[in-house]
Amino acid sequence: MLQRLRSRPHLVKLLEQGAIPFHKVGKHRRVKLKDLQTYEGRQQSIRNRELDFLVKQGQGLNMGY
Repeated sequence: MLQRLRSRPHLVKLLEQGAIPFHKVGKHRRVKLKDLQTYEGRQQSIRNRELDFLVKQGQGLNMGY
């Protein structure tokens, strides 16, 4: 599921950086739901990969996880 974006300025920054595709209608930015879901899926994959790395690192150091 889509998580809440932190703020409007955060979303605008992501849009302007090209992290999420959009198009403008007048002064307004339009974002497709599919593109938001794709972005969230990529972010979730990154979080899972980093968490797996930390767990393996902790296990290698016998930290009790």
